[in-house]
Amino acid sequence: MSKAAIFTMKLEPDLRAEFMAAAEASHRPASQVVREMMREFVQRQQDLRDHSAFLHRKVGAARASVQEARGRSNEAVETDFAARRKRVADQA
Repeated sequence: MSKAAIFTMKLEPDLRAEFMAAAEASHRPASQVVREMMREFVQRQQDLRDHSAFLHRKVGAARASVQEARGRSNEAVETDFAARRKRVADQA
């Protein structure tokens, strides 16, 4: 991968010193550590967007289900799961 871009940033001298010491202790150049952190950050942001999209799809499907009267009442769900819990408890 080409490393053509230069990234300049301002930070506190103490933070820089601690970071440089930590990078040196890990036997890696500071620039490599920064690139790894940037990649991780980008991936986390993508994961958050993916999860948000997933939730929006699930909520949309649930709302459509309710509007189409395909939902079940809380009482019906609780009754079913009470029976399941009893079966599991009886097997133990």
